[in-house]
Amino acid sequence: MDERTPPPPTVAHDAVEQDREELPVALRRDRPLVPVDSAGGRALVAVMAILTFLAALCAGAAQLVAANSAEWRATVAREATIQVRPLPNRDIEADVGRATQLARRTPGVRDAEPFTKTEAERLLEPWLGSGLNLEDLPVTRLVVLRLEDGGRADLGALRRGLQAEVPGATVDDHGLWMARLSTMARTVTVVGVALVVLVLVAAALAVAFATRGAMAGNREIVEVLHYVGADDRYIAREFQRRFFQMGLKGGAIGGAAALAVIAAFGVLAASLRTSPAGDQLEALFGAFDVGWGGYAAVVLIALAVSALAGGISGLTVRRFLNRSG
Repeated sequence: MDERTPPPPTVAHDAVEQDREELPVALRRDRPLVPVDSAGGRALVAVMAILTFLAALCAGAAQLVAANSAEWRATVAREATIQVRPLPNRDIEADVGRATQLARRTPGVRDAEPFTKTEAERLLEPWLGSGLNLEDLPVTRLVVLRLEDGGRADLGALRRGLQAEVPGATVDDHGLWMARLSTMARTVTVVGVALVVLVLVAAALAVAFATRGAMAGNREIVEVLHYVGADDRYIAREFQRRFFQMGLKGGAIGGAAALAVIAAFGVLAASLRTSPAGDQLEALFGAFDVGWGGYAAVVLIALAVSALAGGISGLTVRRFLNRSG
């Protein structure tokens, strides 16, 4: 017999061809085990997009609060205030003048600006209303200190000088207010991170339930794959790849939507900047610019959702196959 002549079909070859003809349509047409374009796949992509959108908004809000809090604290740290209370048998104007001179001679103090009596009374109008006669009220006078950047003013020496020369005058370095602001910013950041973690947990649960449903719906295909020699790692890898694609698609949609919402709020805040409401919004939230850190957080969340979808899917498939085996 010629060596180039192919061998005659064997019984094993005929059996393999018969098994191949009896494979399900999904395998004979090289269709994926988990179709991305199915109704269940589209629903899972929508769920992933919504969860990513919520997680990205929480991360963006935490980033905005943290950035604005740092800016507020930096601004407040550059100022201090002397409060001069009127005392009997003392000239309040003279006390304010001496307090201002002591402040200007203090190392680290760049400038000191005393408030006039009219300006001090105007500060009380939001609480007492306008048009009131405050002549008989002991209104506290203020001296605003502007501190040098990068240096620490010797406020201890200023306090000792005021205690000796201006009784009733105190120095407020706004330390208590900055501590409360820092605590508030840390609390908001921790809450934002906790919400992101909860959203990721919800995404993991959704992927786990979707994977179990896909495994139950494709049980016959999985059995045929085992019959023709496919191992559990191959099947888990197929599910993991498909769910990673769905998670990546949903994460991209949700992240892009979150960035669009943040950008829209930034445009709205810029358009309202000249109005009183716009000033209040800008004072609280800045220009709604999350910066590179916010953009990086949104991208990381989208990648985390996709990686979580693939990892949870592969783990769920392996556990399912181990229990079935």
